[in-house]
Amino acid sequence: MKQVVSKDGTKIAFWKSGAGRPLLLVHGTTADHNRWAGLLPQLEQHFTVYAMDRRGRGSSGDAPDYNLLREAEDVAAIIESIAEPVLVLAHSYGAICSLEATLLTNNIDRLILYEPPIPADSPQISPDIPKRMQALIDKGELEAALEVFMREVVRMPEHELSAYRKLPMWQGRIQLAPTIPRELAVDWTYRFDAAKFFSLQVPTLLLLGGDSPPLFQKAVERVDSALPNGRIVVLPGQQHIAMDTNPELFLSEVVSFLEQR
Repeated sequence: MKQVVSKDGTKIAFWKSGAGRPLLLVHGTTADHNRWAGLLPQLEQHFTVYAMDRRGRGSSGDAPDYNLLREAEDVAAIIESIAEPVLVLAHSYGAICSLEATLLTNNIDRLILYEPPIPADSPQISPDIPKRMQALIDKGELEAALEVFMREVVRMPEHELSAYRKLPMWQGRIQLAPTIPRELAVDWTYRFDAAKFFSLQVPTLLLLGGDSPPLFQKAVERVDSALPNGRIVVLPGQQHIAMDTNPELFLSEVVSFLEQR
Protein backbone atom coordinates (compact mmCIF):
# COMPACT_ATOMS: atom_id res chain seq x y z
CA MET A 1 0.00 0.00 0.00
CA LYS A 2 1.20 3.49 -0.92
CA GLN A 3 -0.24 6.93 -0.24
CA VAL A 4 -0.36 10.37 -1.79
CA VAL A 5 -1.36 13.58 -0.03
CA SER A 6 -4.34 15.29 -1.62
CA LYS A 7 -4.68 19.06 -1.93
CA ASP A 8 -6.47 19.43 1.42
CA GLY A 9 -3.84 17.32 3.22
CA THR A 10 -5.85 14.08 3.31
CA LYS A 11 -3.84 10.92 2.71
CA ILE A 12 -5.21 8.79 -0.11
CA ALA A 13 -4.16 5.15 -0.31
CA PHE A 14 -3.65 2.99 -3.37
CA TRP A 15 -2.30 -0.45 -4.22
CA LYS A 16 0.13 -0.87 -7.12
CA SER A 17 0.54 -4.14 -9.03
CA GLY A 18 1.16 -5.57 -12.48
CA ALA A 19 3.28 -4.26 -15.34
CA GLY A 20 2.64 -2.01 -18.31
CA ARG A 21 1.07 1.40 -18.85
CA PRO A 22 -0.37 2.89 -15.62
CA LEU A 23 -4.07 2.29 -15.01
CA LEU A 24 -5.92 3.97 -12.14
CA LEU A 25 -9.05 2.20 -10.89
CA VAL A 26 -11.65 4.42 -9.21
CA HIS A 27 -14.46 2.59 -7.43
CA GLY A 28 -18.01 3.76 -6.80
CA THR A 29 -20.24 4.10 -3.76
CA THR A 30 -20.18 1.38 -1.03
CA ALA A 31 -16.82 0.11 -2.27
CA ASP A 32 -13.07 0.36 -1.78
CA HIS A 33 -10.06 -0.86 -3.77
CA ASN A 34 -11.15 -4.47 -3.21
CA ARG A 35 -14.04 -3.82 -5.60
CA TRP A 36 -11.65 -4.70 -8.46
CA ALA A 37 -10.13 -7.84 -6.92
CA GLY A 38 -11.83 -10.22 -9.36
CA LEU A 39 -10.42 -8.34 -12.35
CA LEU A 40 -6.87 -7.76 -11.11
CA PRO A 41 -5.29 -11.00 -12.40
CA GLN A 42 -6.35 -10.08 -15.94
CA LEU A 43 -5.66 -6.35 -15.72
CA GLU A 44 -2.20 -6.92 -14.24
CA GLN A 45 -1.21 -8.79 -17.40
CA HIS A 46 -1.67 -5.61 -19.42
CA PHE A 47 -1.17 -2.67 -17.06
CA THR A 48 0.52 -1.36 -13.95
CA VAL A 49 -2.61 -1.08 -11.83
CA TYR A 50 -3.19 1.61 -9.22
CA ALA A 51 -6.31 0.67 -7.22
CA MET A 52 -7.29 3.50 -4.89
CA ASP A 53 -9.37 3.76 -1.74
CA ARG A 54 -11.48 6.87 -2.12
CA ARG A 55 -11.54 9.10 0.95
CA GLY A 56 -13.42 7.98 4.02
CA ARG A 57 -12.81 4.25 3.61
CA GLY A 58 -10.14 1.57 3.81
CA SER A 59 -6.66 2.95 4.30
CA SER A 60 -7.45 6.47 3.08
CA GLY A 61 -8.04 9.39 5.37
CA ASP A 62 -11.01 11.73 5.51
CA ALA A 63 -11.87 15.32 6.34
CA PRO A 64 -14.89 16.98 7.98
CA ASP A 65 -15.75 19.12 4.95
CA TYR A 66 -16.88 16.61 2.33
CA ASN A 67 -17.61 17.66 -1.25
CA LEU A 68 -17.10 16.47 -4.81
CA LEU A 69 -14.15 18.76 -5.48
CA ARG A 70 -12.17 17.03 -2.72
CA GLU A 71 -12.86 13.68 -4.38
CA ALA A 72 -11.75 14.99 -7.77
CA GLU A 73 -8.58 16.38 -6.17
CA ASP A 74 -7.86 12.93 -4.69
CA VAL A 75 -8.08 11.29 -8.11
CA ALA A 76 -5.92 14.03 -9.64
CA ALA A 77 -3.34 13.69 -6.84
CA ILE A 78 -2.67 10.05 -7.69
CA ILE A 79 -2.60 10.79 -11.41
CA GLU A 80 -0.14 13.65 -10.91
CA SER A 81 2.12 11.42 -8.80
CA ILE A 82 2.68 9.09 -11.77
CA ALA A 83 5.49 10.10 -14.11
CA GLU A 84 3.71 9.18 -17.35
CA PRO A 85 0.23 9.56 -18.85
CA VAL A 86 -2.37 7.55 -16.96
CA LEU A 87 -5.28 5.41 -18.08
CA VAL A 88 -8.38 5.69 -15.86
CA LEU A 89 -11.22 3.23 -15.33
CA ALA A 90 -13.96 4.59 -13.08
CA HIS A 91 -17.30 3.20 -11.98
CA SER A 92 -20.53 4.93 -10.93
CA TYR A 93 -19.94 7.78 -8.42
CA GLY A 94 -16.22 7.26 -8.97
CA ALA A 95 -16.86 8.08 -12.63
CA ILE A 96 -18.24 11.50 -11.65
CA CYS A 97 -15.17 12.09 -9.47
CA SER A 98 -12.90 11.10 -12.35
CA LEU A 99 -14.75 13.21 -14.90
CA GLU A 100 -14.33 16.27 -12.66
CA ALA A 101 -10.66 15.32 -12.17
CA THR A 102 -10.06 15.83 -15.90
CA LEU A 103 -10.37 19.55 -15.17
CA LEU A 104 -7.52 19.37 -12.63
CA THR A 105 -4.83 17.39 -14.47
CA ASN A 106 -3.46 17.05 -17.99
CA ASN A 107 -1.94 13.64 -17.30
CA ILE A 108 -4.87 11.43 -18.36
CA ASP A 109 -4.23 9.40 -21.51
CA ARG A 110 -7.54 7.53 -21.91
CA LEU A 111 -10.66 7.45 -19.75
CA ILE A 112 -13.43 4.90 -19.17
CA LEU A 113 -16.58 6.00 -17.34
CA TYR A 114 -19.02 3.22 -16.45
CA GLU A 115 -22.48 4.66 -15.82
CA PRO A 116 -21.73 7.92 -13.98
CA PRO A 117 -24.98 8.71 -12.11
CA ILE A 118 -25.36 12.23 -13.46
CA PRO A 119 -28.71 13.58 -12.17
CA ALA A 120 -31.34 14.41 -14.75
CA ASP A 121 -33.08 17.77 -14.81
CA SER A 122 -36.01 16.16 -12.99
CA PRO A 123 -35.51 13.99 -9.88
CA GLN A 124 -34.90 10.31 -10.60
CA ILE A 125 -34.88 9.15 -6.98
CA SER A 126 -36.79 10.21 -3.90
CA PRO A 127 -35.05 13.08 -2.05
CA ASP A 128 -35.77 11.42 1.30
CA ILE A 129 -33.53 8.41 0.58
CA PRO A 130 -30.36 9.85 2.21
CA LYS A 131 -32.35 10.73 5.36
CA ARG A 132 -33.98 7.30 5.53
CA MET A 133 -30.63 5.63 5.07
CA GLN A 134 -29.01 7.80 7.72
CA ALA A 135 -31.79 6.91 10.16
CA LEU A 136 -31.09 3.20 9.59
CA ILE A 137 -27.34 3.76 9.95
CA ASP A 138 -27.85 5.66 13.21
CA LYS A 139 -29.75 2.64 14.54
CA GLY A 140 -26.92 0.32 13.49
CA GLU A 141 -28.97 -1.25 10.69
CA LEU A 142 -26.23 -0.99 8.09
CA GLU A 143 -27.36 -3.87 5.90
CA ALA A 144 -30.88 -2.47 5.70
CA ALA A 145 -29.42 0.89 4.65
CA LEU A 146 -27.31 -0.79 1.98
CA GLU A 147 -30.37 -2.63 0.65
CA VAL A 148 -32.27 0.66 0.36
CA PHE A 149 -29.42 2.00 -1.74
CA MET A 150 -29.25 -1.06 -3.98
CA ARG A 151 -33.01 -1.23 -4.53
CA GLU A 152 -33.98 2.43 -4.78
CA VAL A 153 -30.87 4.13 -6.16
CA VAL A 154 -29.00 1.50 -8.18
CA ARG A 155 -32.37 -0.18 -8.90
CA MET A 156 -30.84 -3.59 -8.76
CA PRO A 157 -33.36 -6.37 -9.53
CA GLU A 158 -34.18 -8.69 -6.64
CA HIS A 159 -32.58 -11.72 -8.28
CA GLU A 160 -29.36 -9.78 -8.81
CA LEU A 161 -29.44 -8.40 -5.27
CA SER A 162 -29.93 -11.91 -3.91
CA ALA A 163 -26.85 -13.10 -5.81
CA TYR A 164 -24.90 -10.02 -4.73
CA ARG A 165 -25.51 -10.80 -1.05
CA LYS A 166 -23.65 -14.07 -1.53
CA LEU A 167 -20.48 -12.44 -2.84
CA PRO A 168 -17.52 -12.01 -0.45
CA MET A 169 -17.60 -8.25 -1.00
CA TRP A 170 -21.11 -7.90 0.48
CA GLN A 171 -19.93 -7.81 4.10
CA GLY A 172 -17.39 -5.14 3.26
CA ARG A 173 -20.06 -3.06 1.58
CA ILE A 174 -22.25 -3.29 4.66
CA GLN A 175 -19.44 -1.72 6.69
CA LEU A 176 -19.13 1.10 4.15
CA ALA A 177 -22.84 1.98 4.29
CA PRO A 178 -22.16 5.08 6.47
CA THR A 179 -20.38 6.71 3.50
CA ILE A 180 -23.45 6.45 1.24
CA PRO A 181 -25.68 9.33 2.45
CA ARG A 182 -23.07 12.02 1.93
CA GLU A 183 -22.38 10.83 -1.61
CA LEU A 184 -26.08 10.69 -2.40
CA ALA A 185 -26.47 14.21 -1.07
CA VAL A 186 -23.70 15.44 -3.38
CA ASP A 187 -25.08 13.50 -6.33
CA TRP A 188 -28.55 14.94 -5.66
CA THR A 189 -27.27 18.51 -5.95
CA TYR A 190 -24.62 17.93 -8.65
CA ARG A 191 -25.29 19.80 -11.85
CA PHE A 192 -23.44 18.59 -14.91
CA ASP A 193 -21.96 21.61 -16.68
CA ALA A 194 -21.46 20.31 -20.20
CA ALA A 195 -19.63 23.42 -21.34
CA LYS A 196 -16.72 22.66 -18.99
CA PHE A 197 -15.93 19.54 -21.03
CA PHE A 198 -16.39 20.78 -24.60
CA SER A 199 -12.64 21.14 -25.02
CA LEU A 200 -11.67 17.87 -23.30
CA GLN A 201 -9.66 15.92 -25.87
CA VAL A 202 -9.04 12.80 -23.76
CA PRO A 203 -10.38 9.73 -25.62
CA THR A 204 -13.29 8.58 -23.46
CA LEU A 205 -15.31 5.37 -23.47
CA LEU A 206 -18.72 5.51 -21.80
CA LEU A 207 -19.97 2.08 -20.77
CA LEU A 208 -23.70 1.44 -20.44
CA GLY A 209 -25.50 -1.73 -19.43
CA GLY A 210 -28.02 -2.77 -22.06
CA ASP A 211 -30.55 -3.58 -19.34
CA SER A 212 -29.72 -0.65 -17.05
CA PRO A 213 -32.54 1.66 -15.89
CA PRO A 214 -33.28 4.70 -18.09
CA LEU A 215 -31.63 7.10 -15.64
CA PHE A 216 -28.22 5.61 -16.46
CA GLN A 217 -28.85 5.77 -20.19
CA LYS A 218 -29.84 9.42 -19.92
CA ALA A 219 -26.76 10.17 -17.81
CA VAL A 220 -24.37 8.48 -20.22
CA GLU A 221 -25.93 10.24 -23.19
CA ARG A 222 -25.63 13.63 -21.45
CA VAL A 223 -21.94 13.11 -20.80
CA ASP A 224 -21.31 11.79 -24.30
CA SER A 225 -22.97 14.83 -25.86
CA ALA A 226 -20.45 17.07 -24.07
CA LEU A 227 -17.30 15.15 -24.96
CA PRO A 228 -15.69 15.82 -28.34
CA ASN A 229 -13.71 12.58 -28.19
CA GLY A 230 -16.14 10.21 -26.50
CA ARG A 231 -18.22 7.24 -27.56
CA ILE A 232 -20.76 4.91 -25.96
CA VAL A 233 -20.49 1.14 -25.84
CA VAL A 234 -23.52 -0.84 -24.68
CA LEU A 235 -22.90 -4.05 -22.74
CA PRO A 236 -25.72 -6.40 -23.86
CA GLY A 237 -27.76 -7.99 -21.10
CA GLN A 238 -25.90 -6.12 -18.35
CA GLN A 239 -26.77 -3.51 -15.78
CA HIS A 240 -24.63 -1.54 -13.31
CA ILE A 241 -22.14 -4.24 -12.31
CA ALA A 242 -21.04 -6.01 -15.49
CA MET A 243 -17.61 -6.55 -13.92
CA ASP A 244 -19.39 -9.04 -11.63
CA THR A 245 -22.14 -10.40 -13.86
CA ASN A 246 -20.09 -10.78 -17.05
CA PRO A 247 -16.43 -10.05 -16.34
CA GLU A 248 -15.28 -11.50 -19.66
CA LEU A 249 -17.41 -9.06 -21.64
CA PHE A 250 -16.44 -6.18 -19.38
CA LEU A 251 -12.71 -6.90 -19.61
CA SER A 252 -12.87 -7.33 -23.37
CA GLU A 253 -14.26 -3.83 -23.86
CA VAL A 254 -11.99 -2.26 -21.24
CA VAL A 255 -8.72 -3.78 -22.42
CA SER A 256 -9.50 -3.24 -26.10
CA PHE A 257 -10.11 0.47 -25.55
CA LEU A 258 -7.23 1.09 -23.16
CA GLU A 259 -4.65 -0.64 -25.35
CA GLN A 260 -5.35 1.65 -28.28
CA ARG A 261 -2.68 4.22 -28.99
